Amino acid sequence: MDTLAIKIKSISAQLGFSYCGITTCKPLEEDARRLENWLNKGYQGTMRYMENHFDLRIDPSKLVPGAKSVITLLLNYFPEKVISGEHLKISKYAYGRDYHDIIRGKLQELLFRIREIAGHVEGRGFVDSAPVLERAWARESGLGWIGKNGNLITKKNGSFFFIATLITDLVLDDDNAYAKDYCGSCTKCIEACPTDAIEPNKTINGSKCISYFTIELKSMLIPDEMKGKFQDWVFGCDICQDVCPWNRFSTPSRENDFSPLPGLFEMSANDWESLGEDRFKELFRHSPIKRAKYAGLLRNLRFIQTEN
Repeated sequence: MDTLAIKIKSISAQLGFSYCGITTCKPLEEDARRLENWLNKGYQGTMRYMENHFDLRIDPSKLVPGAKSVITLLLNYFPEKVISGEHLKISKYAYGRDYHDIIRGKLQELLFRIREIAGHVEGRGFVDSAPVLERAWARESGLGWIGKNGNLITKKNGSFFFIATLITDLVLDDDNAYAKDYCGSCTKCIEACPTDAIEPNKTINGSKCISYFTIELKSMLIPDEMKGKFQDWVFGCDICQDVCPWNRFSTPSRENDFSPLPGLFEMSANDWESLGEDRFKELFRHSPIKRAKYAGLLRNLRFIQTEN
């Protein structure tokens, strides 16, 4: 691998990223067909933004003119401890500060340091907020395979990672795409999903996922057919990752900003209800939990209470 690519990987490690892979910019034709089929089936539910900018999603050169390479980075968010069984459940990625803010800062620093050693470089960093097929680029960059639950899985450390991409006009040596799939005949994630959101061929029906209902759905009404299936998840869901055998290799994140917010693990249902909107906004202004809004969180909480 060329010296510049090696230096970029070294810098990414210094910034705290767990993995860094590089691949050449190219249209993702096969992934485009899968995405189009997924949208045609309506699996995006009310997430209409998934239908926008289709051409940008499959061709990075339309996001960054002159783009030559995609640098994909993984950042571990697996916590040292998880919320105990008697409390309402929150996805592990939302225990600490909003990852968008943390990773954007790291991407900006990475691009700055690349420019220090490579001169003028055009580039843009993305983290879960632009039309970029992050998991596909991670696979193409040799970082892991896409599992039956739709998550990127690394052989060494499982799937509890945020994925970020830096698209640049640098010409860099490729890493080999990840060609193997180590899910094998395992179907634990499919069997464990209480809403049957995981379908064959690594297809996730987003409109049936607990994370969709507790975060993305803006309606104040959750369908009655979902009653009894939320298993106390009030924000997001980790069931398909928790049962994945590869996540026995997960190790705690070293990123202090992902440490649980003070008091989060002790929050009871009554505590959540008595917060009030102003206090909610104050406590979670730097947290992914703010996405649900207070009204949405109360909706989730009351829906769960009708299950029990």
